[in-house]
Amino acid sequence: MLHVFYLVGIAAFAASGVLAAHEARLDPFGGLVLAFAASISGGTLRDLILGRHPLYWTHDWVLLAVIASVAVITMLFLRRRELPRRALMTVDAVGLAVVTVIGARAAVDAGVTPLAVVMLAVLTGVTGEVVRDLLCGQFPPVLLREEIYATAAVAGACCYLLLHRAGAGAAATVVVPAALVFTVRMAALHFGLHLPRLARPR
Repeated sequence: MLHVFYLVGIAAFAASGVLAAHEARLDPFGGLVLAFAASISGGTLRDLILGRHPLYWTHDWVLLAVIASVAVITMLFLRRRELPRRALMTVDAVGLAVVTVIGARAAVDAGVTPLAVVMLAVLTGVTGEVVRDLLCGQFPPVLLREEIYATAAVAGACCYLLLHRAGAGAAATVVVPAALVFTVRMAALHFGLHLPRLARPR
C-alpha cells in the first residue's frame, strides 16, 4: 500500500514537471527530463545524505515506468488541451504532500534525530520543485519566493513525527500528514497567503 501511495506522489511530480516544461515551451525531451528531475531529485538527495545505496530508483523499474508513462500521457494530453496554471500547482501540491511523508518515514526508519527527520522530509519534498524550476529558468524558484511551500512540508513532517510517537496506525501516520501538507499548500494558494519578506518593501 505504501509503495502505491508513493507512486501516486511520484506520478504527480512527473506530471508537474511536464506542465512546467510546457509553460517554459520546452521540447518533449525537455518534458521528460523535467518529469524525472522533479520526481527523483528529492529522494536521491535524501538517500545520499543517509548513505543508502543503491539509490532507491535504480532498482525499481515500476517507479521509472510510471514516471515515463505519466510524462508521455501528460504531453499527449497537452497537445489537445491547454491546462490552467492552477493544474500545475494542484498536482505539485499532491506530489509535495506524498513525497514529504515518504521522506519522513524513511528518516524515522533510519533512526535519525527528530530535527533531522523534519529536515530530510522537507528536502525530500521540495528538492524536485527547486530543480524543476531552475531547469525552467525560474529564479528564484517558487520555494524562495515567499511561498508557503516548504512551510507546508514542515507542518506535515512534524505531524508525522507526532503521530508516530503517539503510536498511531500505519494508515493514519501516512494519510493525515499528507492531507495536512496538501491542505496548507492549497489554502495558501487559494487565499494568497505568503510568508513575510526579510526586508521591508521600499
